[in-house]
Amino acid sequence: MRKLIAYFIKYHVAVNVFILAFFAFGILGVLSLKSSFFPLVDSKIINVNITYPGASPQEIEEGIVLQIEDNLKGLKGIDRVTSVSRENSGTITVEIEKGENIDFMLLEVKNAVDRVPSFPTGMEPLIVAKQEEIRQTISFALSGDDIPLATLKQIGRQVENDLRRIDGISQIQVSGYPAEEIEIAVNEANLLAYNLTFNEVAQAVSASNILVTGGTIKTDAEEYLIRANNRAYYGDELSNVIIRASNDGKTVRLKDVAIIRDRFSETPNATYFNQKLSLDITVTSTNNEDLISSADKVKDYIEDYNQKYNNVRLDVVRDLSITLNQRTKLLTENAVIGMVLVLVFLSLFLNTRLAFWVAFGLPISFLGMFIFAGQFDVTINVLSLFGMIIVIGILVDDGIVIAENIYQHYEKGKTPQQAAIDGTMEVIPPVVSAIITTLLAFSLFLFLESRIGEFFSEVSVIVILTLLVSLVEALIILPAHLAHSKALRTQVVEENPSKMKQFFSKMRVINKAGDNFMVFLRDKVYTPAITFVLQFKMLSLGLFVALLVLTFGAIGGGVIGVTLFPSIASDTVSIELDMPNGTNVRVTDSIISMIEEKAFIVNKEFTEKYFKDSDKQLFENTILTLNSSSSARLRINMLPGEERPRRHSIFVSR
Repeated sequence: MRKLIAYFIKYHVAVNVFILAFFAFGILGVLSLKSSFFPLVDSKIINVNITYPGASPQEIEEGIVLQIEDNLKGLKGIDRVTSVSRENSGTITVEIEKGENIDFMLLEVKNAVDRVPSFPTGMEPLIVAKQEEIRQTISFALSGDDIPLATLKQIGRQVENDLRRIDGISQIQVSGYPAEEIEIAVNEANLLAYNLTFNEVAQAVSASNILVTGGTIKTDAEEYLIRANNRAYYGDELSNVIIRASNDGKTVRLKDVAIIRDRFSETPNATYFNQKLSLDITVTSTNNEDLISSADKVKDYIEDYNQKYNNVRLDVVRDLSITLNQRTKLLTENAVIGMVLVLVFLSLFLNTRLAFWVAFGLPISFLGMFIFAGQFDVTINVLSLFGMIIVIGILVDDGIVIAENIYQHYEKGKTPQQAAIDGTMEVIPPVVSAIITTLLAFSLFLFLESRIGEFFSEVSVIVILTLLVSLVEALIILPAHLAHSKALRTQVVEENPSKMKQFFSKMRVINKAGDNFMVFLRDKVYTPAITFVLQFKMLSLGLFVALLVLTFGAIGGGVIGVTLFPSIASDTVSIELDMPNGTNVRVTDSIISMIEEKAFIVNKEFTEKYFKDSDKQLFENTILTLNSSSSARLRINMLPGEERPRRHSIFVSR
């Protein structure tokens, strides 16, 4: 190790080449990293979707689900199998074990399903597929003034098509409306007048509304595919369906005995944005798509769309890129503050140039980490940024120790090169030991099972890579810089020094004052304390053991709470309304609408109280969703925490 350090001190140009490589490849590494809200994990779930129209949950459970589950029992690589049976449908969820190949297990599950001897007649084909890992990126509401739901749906489909044309966006979901259907209302009097039955009408519609293949016709020159494509998707296309035709040429058409119209089903699915009928459009990202760039493209589209149209509007409801950008901003601020603090405090007690080279190791360590992060499938997400924020406070520790020891050897009269070599070699064991203990502590996340281990392992990778690069920087790059720095040079007094030299001269006075302060702390505070501990060993040990017992007692007694994640004030208020089954949708709608009206009253009161002289409001928007006839949800998005009043309570009373 001594020869390696001496080599780079002698040929310090090689160190500069290393630094340039760190900068160049580190920046390329940052630009190549994708962004996501949470770490990217491969799917471990296989779904078997069952559709059996008209069947009860018990029929689906006994006739289909149990047979498939029996074949899945004992299949190697499966961790857990769960199922849900509903009216007309069912779902079997297969979770595979860690380390198993999802594509291979998909084939195994399909083979197990195919081994079932028979399924009930009338059941639709089973769908066996792996669950794709998609994550919400941004959601927005499409609303307008007095626009029918059918028109909103057409506009929503057009918005969906526009977004799909944008590169990097593939997963779009439009919701907030019931399913569409064609209603054929048969008039009983007209049936009697034409001497028809309801079954004749149903059979005629079924026979004419077809989409089938009729085989092929081969000729000497060509081959023709016979296909009957007479399926109708709108009501007016069914109006001229012939119900009966007589020999004299008279025909009875569907429009003669029924009223045909396009309408939405009676399922009360509806969404209201700020009390206006709306649609919810959600854009999600796959593992191959970038969250921040996708969100930026969608926001650019929304801004351009709102400028083009006045009667309809797109409003962002939830944007996960905001949180990611805030974490990135926090990381940048912490990095800058960390470098400034290192410069300030080391300048107080050591040499200013020495402090600069120690702080210089901070960006070098991060750039070096970005070079290798992509090889471990790391993305820019809330947890990887959390790991970077954590490691900022650890990075400069080894650099401070090495720089201070080199400076101490220089003060003993050694040459700068010899001081750099001896000072570094002397503290290598404690520095490496400190790094190893930190690496071992964070490496525990790599061995955690379940989703927590998959998520927090990215924190470990970030911390481990950054600390390893910082160790290389502290042992090789830092000594080479200090050996050739003016920090280890005898200062010559000049008659007309430059402003920079005047600044460093004044800093040496501050260094002297800081050194005196450290001597005071050493002699008056630390020395008496350590003397007391060494003199009364058992008493000192007993004090720390007592504090440890008190801590465990406080946790066990509930004085100190324990939670996996801290409770953080949210910017969203969510109200769930569950009424008894069978409740009329009008009753559910009236109650949730009454709650929304009361919420707007609260919004007006708080806005007048806290934002009287501004155009801001406490509530950014409200989203009311009717899920079913007996279930509804009201979501209130408020101003972000830094903009709204710190403490407030919202009471919605009748």
